[in-house]
Amino acid sequence: MKLHEYQSKRIFSDYGVPIPEGETATSPAEVRQIAKQIGAPVVIKSQVLVGGRGKAGGIKLAQNPDEAEKLAEQILGMSIKGLTVDTVLVDRAANIKQEFYLGIVIDRARQKPVIIASAEGGIEIEEVAKNKPEAIIRLPVDPQIGLLNYQARDLAFNLGLRRAFINQFVQIIKGLYRAFIHSDASLAEINPLVVTEEEKLLGVDGKIVLDDNALFRHPHLAELRDSQEETPAEREARQAGLSYVKLDGEIGCMVNGAGLAMATMDIIKRCGGEPANFLDIGGGAKADKVAVALRIILSDARVKAVLFNIFGGITRCDEVAHGILAALNEVQTDVPMVARLVGTNEEEGRQILAQANFPSASTLGEAAQKAVALAQGA
Repeated sequence: MKLHEYQSKRIFSDYGVPIPEGETATSPAEVRQIAKQIGAPVVIKSQVLVGGRGKAGGIKLAQNPDEAEKLAEQILGMSIKGLTVDTVLVDRAANIKQEFYLGIVIDRARQKPVIIASAEGGIEIEEVAKNKPEAIIRLPVDPQIGLLNYQARDLAFNLGLRRAFINQFVQIIKGLYRAFIHSDASLAEINPLVVTEEEKLLGVDGKIVLDDNALFRHPHLAELRDSQEETPAEREARQAGLSYVKLDGEIGCMVNGAGLAMATMDIIKRCGGEPANFLDIGGGAKADKVAVALRIILSDARVKAVLFNIFGGITRCDEVAHGILAALNEVQTDVPMVARLVGTNEEEGRQILAQANFPSASTLGEAAQKAVALAQGA
């Protein structure tokens, strides 16, 4: 789950990271009032969960409250990559001398957090990594020990910061690390961290991506979700406890298990098809959950065929079969389908489908070939 810039920066501030004075607003009049209170040039920043806000005209500098109000009229209500701007952040503009990048992600190969830093801040770190990889510094952190002071100081020196900023930087990077760990984040980023004309470090932009699997431990953070982040299908899937990722292919995939989903998509591609989604109903799914999953798959107009690949363990194949038929009673469709059911109660499941003249296959390879052929109109 992504957090907005203002939400991320407030969390950073709670952990001692200095951020600009600012407030959010939903109307030009509010923007004017905030700019008046700040009493200095302000930056008006659209709050939508996509990149490229500046290039789209969603971030503008205003010298006074009148100009801030006029610019807010242009930004509020505009569409950026399909998302409507209904909130802006009004921040005191920083006098920037130098910019840095600071981020923390989970390195799955190392099985620990890794701090990524660069003196090439203010632009997308992916571009820096692509065009100037020597400018990227990576610092793995042992989560059992945490980030130590000497590591933070070394990082500051490696970034080329002057001695006068070392203590400020140590406070900032340690605060960012605590925010990352305590929020169960998969990404925490300050870009840019700037040196100001007043000789201070300041985090003028920030981003946090939370691990959805850990949100149950952070109900106050789960409440921050912006519904614009999700499509209606993704929202329905989340509320039903389904793992759903829309892809660009034409074969809908319903499976029970992430590994099985990956294998199913691989075999579809090997057979010459393209998966339309990653949809995992999980273990122990009952008929009603299967029905919701099938409705979600069929809501994608690009789906030309559906492949069910169920390995019955906790999930019973007869429950899945009942769910498929229940969903087909609710959703009228001419999209062809094929099912491969193995494991717990597979015979019962197959009989239920056979009685309804629902196509099935005995192996995954056979099922994938049938699905690809059906999608291609064979």
